[in-house]
Amino acid sequence: MTQAETKSGGIFSWYFNISILKRIVFGLTAGAVVGIILANMPAATATAYHANTRFFGDLFIRLLQMIVVPVIFFSVVAGVSAIQPSKLGRIGGKLMGLYLLTTFIAVSLAMIAASIFQPGAGLNIMGDAAGHVPKNVPQPLATVLLNLVPANPFGALNSGALLPILFFAISFGIGLALIRESAEEHVRKAGDTVYYVCSGAAEATYKIVWGVMQYAPIGVFFLISALFGLHGPKVVGSMMYVIVLTFCALAIHWVVTYSTILRLGGLNPLVVVKAAREALLTAFVTRSSNATLPVTIRCMKNLGVKPEFVSFSAPLGATINMDGTAIYLGVTVMFLANAVGQPLGIDQMFMVALLATLGAIGSAGVPGAGVIMLLMVLEGIGMKVEAGTAIAAAYALMFAIDAILDMGRTITNIAGDFAINSVVAKSEDSLDMEIYEKNVRGETVTVG
Repeated sequence: MTQAETKSGGIFSWYFNISILKRIVFGLTAGAVVGIILANMPAATATAYHANTRFFGDLFIRLLQMIVVPVIFFSVVAGVSAIQPSKLGRIGGKLMGLYLLTTFIAVSLAMIAASIFQPGAGLNIMGDAAGHVPKNVPQPLATVLLNLVPANPFGALNSGALLPILFFAISFGIGLALIRESAEEHVRKAGDTVYYVCSGAAEATYKIVWGVMQYAPIGVFFLISALFGLHGPKVVGSMMYVIVLTFCALAIHWVVTYSTILRLGGLNPLVVVKAAREALLTAFVTRSSNATLPVTIRCMKNLGVKPEFVSFSAPLGATINMDGTAIYLGVTVMFLANAVGQPLGIDQMFMVALLATLGAIGSAGVPGAGVIMLLMVLEGIGMKVEAGTAIAAAYALMFAIDAILDMGRTITNIAGDFAINSVVAKSEDSLDMEIYEKNVRGETVTVG
């Protein structure tokens, strides 16, 4: 049972005993109703309402800003350092290469689709006042890439510069992974100690995220009511457009990218999907790659992937392979940029693709992690989510529809794990073809 499912006692038990998804939907719906009512009242009334309630929406944005740096840093360090260098070699290289390649393809596909269909165009979301729309000033690509490397990592942590933090966290994680494999016992123990500290800190930040999400329905209510009061119900159509476009991009990625990889590897995509169906359903319902991992391992074994291969490849995929998250980031960043009247240039689109690919390493396999990574990508292209700005108002819409998008991106992440793991396993003679052929014939297979 997850925290979200745990029954609570006390004065607020009625609130916590309702699922977070239902609470967010209620907050969205109630906020939309209040906003539409305000839109049809004198402007002075709507202005007074927003002035007196803005604190509650701004508090939600501030809580997200508070948690994003520790989530990214500790998640990335723990994720990277968990990969044992001695196990990487040829197999790890194949897996990681395909994971990063398909992630880059996924976000590129999403951005091409978003460039064609232009989600958010014409919405013209505004901040609380003129000048509260932070201008997205493009920088030369060389400058952006150079700025990825922090001159002072602690200064980057202090200032919340997310891109240098990401670069340093990856570098630190690699160094930590190396010393955990040291021949010197005291160095190895020290590395393990730091790893467990970072891993524990990452888990602690996930608990804080869970706590912040308990406030999300309230924050969403006030942000959405203000947004609807200013722009009316036209934002509903834009949100539905984002959902449809995202799921279409996810479906295309399945049909084109995964099917191509499997067929090139000599495997039948329909057979693999059928063997993976229990894990895919679990991913769709739980919205968590980590929670799905035990089911993923069992289904991969039933497909014929050998246990010694699965024990390494499945956790690696749950940590690094985030194609669905990449597609989500590509579509939503384009939507947010268009919604505030700052469409992206080609160089910024490339940066989104690069950051989404790198950010996949630090995207925690827990529900709602995508919206945290969205903050990092937005900053990377010069669009800071700050209270009172147009981009913050638009960003609130992502929370309103995140649960739906999270289902799609998580099931895609798991589908990618199966496609890549099975192909690499076959290439390394780690796919039991006798068991696989039983799957082809439609026989029930239960390995463990």
